[in-house]
Amino acid sequence: MTQNAKNHVPHHVYLEESELPKDWYNIAADLPTPMPPALHPGTLQPITVDDLANIFARPIAEMELSKERFIEIPERVRELYRSFRPSPLCRAYNLEKALKTPARIYYKFEGNNPSGSHKLNSAIAQVELNRAAGVKRLTTETGGGQWGSALAIACKMAGMDCTVYMVKVSYEQKPFRRILMETYGSNVIASPSTTTESGRRALAQNPDCLGSLGCAISEAMDDALAHKDTTRYALGSVLNHVLLHQTIIGQEAKKQMEKIDEYPDIVIGCCGGGSNFSGIANPFLMDKLRDGKKLRAITVEPAACPSITRGKYAYDFADLSHYTPLLPMYTLGNGFEPPGIHAGGLRFHGVAPLLTHLCRHGIVECATAAQRDVFDAAILFAQNEIILPAAESAHAILEAIRQAKICRETGEEKVILFSLSGTGYFDMTAYQSYLAGNLQNYSITDDVLAKGFASIPTNAPAID
Repeated sequence: MTQNAKNHVPHHVYLEESELPKDWYNIAADLPTPMPPALHPGTLQPITVDDLANIFARPIAEMELSKERFIEIPERVRELYRSFRPSPLCRAYNLEKALKTPARIYYKFEGNNPSGSHKLNSAIAQVELNRAAGVKRLTTETGGGQWGSALAIACKMAGMDCTVYMVKVSYEQKPFRRILMETYGSNVIASPSTTTESGRRALAQNPDCLGSLGCAISEAMDDALAHKDTTRYALGSVLNHVLLHQTIIGQEAKKQMEKIDEYPDIVIGCCGGGSNFSGIANPFLMDKLRDGKKLRAITVEPAACPSITRGKYAYDFADLSHYTPLLPMYTLGNGFEPPGIHAGGLRFHGVAPLLTHLCRHGIVECATAAQRDVFDAAILFAQNEIILPAAESAHAILEAIRQAKICRETGEEKVILFSLSGTGYFDMTAYQSYLAGNLQNYSITDDVLAKGFASIPTNAPAID
């Protein structure tokens, strides 16, 4: 395709339902060096399927530890995916024009489903695998509400009960997210709560606690373990099986870019736990790892929760009560309580072990973003591309704008692809605060970091 033709590709590139990927891609099969294993917190031995089956349905536990490159998507899951997938690949022509950049900017839009985000990809998969294993009820955590919304919808579709522990600051900032979950029949509880031992313990330490994903995870696991005859726990990010489910995003994007004879020079996604970035990037990183394809992959985290850029690489728990396995990850400490930024889905103290491994080996880069800059980018995007983005997704938008501006200075015609992982129509209090001039940036001091680091367990082995 000529350069002129590339400037006249459709605004939206679609796939037929028949082109829906049949497998999820597991980047664990293509890592350049082995990744340290997750450890059982009691024995400090590598975690096993039997260990994980106490928390998750066995098929999910098996998927978590799999090293197979491709894992077949069950037909029932593919059938449900067809109600909202394949999702469109969009060319951001108006944004390019506003930035006066020679870069070609594309985004994969994951907000065209009832949950408004990419989270439904894993929610449907986890619910169906649990339902097939005889599970009647799921518990979970949610930060910004996207994951809780997705699991509520998937559970209702499968006739399962669902209880969501929603981080308190987001519970208060995003009431319409809570109402959406309740509309689909889920029980939504502000975390920390008096419902569980973990919640009561957190409140005893700090009655004014804003909550954290680590605390909400502990509450959801408390609940699941107390009802283990009928209930299992579902996780929205961080672990390998969640990242795996999200790779349908990048696999579709590859097919769509092939249709218009394009390939990204830069792939970008936001980062809380890591599922959104990994979903868009890992299928392209396969080409880099296996075939030496030239590609930059940039994950973007909030400056208020800088797990990769300022965290420690250590074995740590994903939750506050230490129920989870010890994970090898960049972490701010399981006791770290981030400020109440509006990107609630990115307020997690640690990063997926797989993404951590890729960052440590220089395969993935990490950028940071301050809250006001994020909303500057969100407004610019909305005013040019119509869609109002979620605060989390706007982190990726900001970095795409940064890279496009570099292209403007250098004259390079790079292809930039980012994941527009969700819409911001449930985030209107955040936009209200921004428009009123009340949105603030947060500076994480060394003292705050030291307090979080103190919660990292010291009995686990050191990792290089």
